[in-house]
Amino acid sequence: MSGDLAARQAELVAALVAGGPLPPGFAPAPVEAARRALLRKRSGDVARHWPLLAAGLGADWPATFTAWADGRPTNGSLRDGWDLARKLSDQGTLPPLGAEELAAREAASHYDGHRPPRPRRMPAVARAGGAVAAQFAGRVRLLRPAPR
Repeated sequence: MSGDLAARQAELVAALVAGGPLPPGFAPAPVEAARRALLRKRSGDVARHWPLLAAGLGADWPATFTAWADGRPTNGSLRDGWDLARKLSDQGTLPPLGAEELAAREAASHYDGHRPPRPRRMPAVARAGGAVAAQFAGRVRLLRPAPR
């Protein structure tokens, strides 16, 4: 019985946060409302870790984040923001403030997209969207802001 409950809970969680199918016995409207609420909450959590990215996108932040995050399980707010910023950078749609924040993060930490970020031990230079940041002795400096 407890294995059954655990399996049903896992199916519900997958439907809420990872784009899984709706499990039998659940009404679609309340599950959809809960899924959207969780995406909004997740958007706010990511914006707290990536304030310049969110500010750079302005009123488009919730829609941009939701479109990217819908159907993706979270890797945590820091990593979700990092992955979104990299995707926007690859698409050429990263706003200047987000580019500066991404360049600073890339200079300060190593993140491979799979494991949690680790602080860099050696000096590093990072570029994103025209912004250039450097890390030396644990301090990050923005050498060139992103073009506006």
